[in-house]
Amino acid sequence: MIAVHQILSQKEGRLITINPESMVYEALEIMNSYNISAIMIVEDDRLMGIFTERDYARKVVLKGKSSKEVKIIEVMTPNPKTITPKDSLDHCMKLMTDMHIRHLPVETDGKLTGMISIGDVVKYIIEDQKQTIKNLESYINS
Repeated sequence: MIAVHQILSQKEGRLITINPESMVYEALEIMNSYNISAIMIVEDDRLMGIFTERDYARKVVLKGKSSKEVKIIEVMTPNPKTITPKDSLDHCMKLMTDMHIRHLPVETDGKLTGMISIGDVVKYIIEDQKQTIKNLESYINS
């Protein structure tokens, strides 16, 4: 069974976060500079929420608000569902599918330690399947 910690071990390990009092524009700048589509909102080492491109489209753009005038706390998704490094990728895919979300913050003993996306999960599963096929081909040919 593939677990979340296997994905995290292959990622760069950086936590990209922002303070809830920051402006949406600042979050967008950070997201752009790191080429990410979601950012975690943290205050005093506590995960408060998550802000995604979907939040921006639905809660800022479509509402006619200015990203330079709206604080992230006003439009973030509060109290996001979290997972642990021991959770299976099957569990993560079920959560993402059932909840219609693309990102899951990872917590270890209540402390934020990372985030995985649906892209991370799909990429890892494809690589795992390629390795399985390679091993089977090697077994068959030997």
